[in-house]
Amino acid sequence: MPLLNKQLRIWLLRYVYLALGGCVLAMVSMGSYCWLVFVPVGASAVLVPSARSLHAHTCVFGAQMCWQTGWHLFIQYKEYWLQEPVDTRLLIAVSSLMLLTQRITSVSMDLQEGKLTGTQSVGTTTSALAPHLAGTQSVGSATSALQYLSYTLYFPGLLGGPLCSFQQFVSFVEQRVSPAPQPLYAVCCKVCWTLGLQWGKCVLVDVMERYSPGLAQLSAVQSTLWVLGLALVFRLSYYSHWALSAGLNNAAGLGFRGYSGRGVPRWDGVSDGDPWTLETCSRPSAFARHWNGTTAAWLRRAVFQRCRTAPLAMTFGFSAWWHGLHPGQVLGFLLWGVAVKADYRIHQHVRPLLTSPATQQLYRGLGWAHTQLLIACVVVAVELRGACFMWLLWKTHISVFLLLYVILLFFLPQKHP
Repeated sequence: MPLLNKQLRIWLLRYVYLALGGCVLAMVSMGSYCWLVFVPVGASAVLVPSARSLHAHTCVFGAQMCWQTGWHLFIQYKEYWLQEPVDTRLLIAVSSLMLLTQRITSVSMDLQEGKLTGTQSVGTTTSALAPHLAGTQSVGSATSALQYLSYTLYFPGLLGGPLCSFQQFVSFVEQRVSPAPQPLYAVCCKVCWTLGLQWGKCVLVDVMERYSPGLAQLSAVQSTLWVLGLALVFRLSYYSHWALSAGLNNAAGLGFRGYSGRGVPRWDGVSDGDPWTLETCSRPSAFARHWNGTTAAWLRRAVFQRCRTAPLAMTFGFSAWWHGLHPGQVLGFLLWGVAVKADYRIHQHVRPLLTSPATQQLYRGLGWAHTQLLIACVVVAVELRGACFMWLLWKTHISVFLLLYVILLFFLPQKHP
């Protein structure tokens, strides 16, 4: 076997560092539940190479979703049947398992679609390491297995994402774009952004607690504002989580995309969304495309583009399944799917009438207001999860906007191009 040069050793150490860091983080944060993550990683590493590439995705996808769904149902059994509090470590493990499902199935889809060049299985080296391992098949297979384990367990994305493809991960680790500069400035910016979002969330929560009486005592306008405020609290939590996750990935050297035209380092290779883009969306369909961007792209690829019958309904239905099938999640995602479908039909009928800039701006403003009200209902339903909280939401006047989208979906005819 030829001697491994210095660059190769650096690459291998990076993979080991990311994988071992993920193992340690899993054991510390999940305790005895860490095996919920380790079992599917090991099973997929065995299952993918042994299955034919055309069937690997079906096998891996089915096994992974069955494993994840079993633990989601166990959590519901403890919450709703036994009325017992769920161990926080179990919740962390299941949350990490959901992200792991994205990474494992992303690799299986790459194999099925032939996007992993030069290979049809995980057991073959596909990266820049291959030229250094020529003639050493056993070392090459071990190195590729290390790449896969590092990708599925790497600690910056183990608990918070975001999702990146296997090719992107290898490119980041081996720095194929260009040598990455120090990410200190990018990390500091994201940490400051996270702290700012958390401060805004705390201020909003304090205002809602101080000036909000019982929900039954609120007027129609006050109850609408209360739901909007609660939804914004949840969204700020997501935005700060995404910013912190991106900062952690940047700190580990992941997410560098080269330099801009002005020579500024671009550390936006891994990101789940931009708050400004989301909060200015004027259509529910646009919000759905940009919300939790890497998960939305994964759902579009795994479900929407593969379903021939009712792809939109199947995508939102699967999203409820992937999130855990709590009553609020099922209702929230199904209503969101109905609203997106109705939004397409509304736009088809209204677009020919927008003949002047004034009418376009008016339509955009009204669309923004409707989107905010709709997304507030969806976010609150999904986050509160339980049936009792759904009934509480239903008694507020904001639920009228959900009914409006359902009615429009049934009464507006679909225009065919």
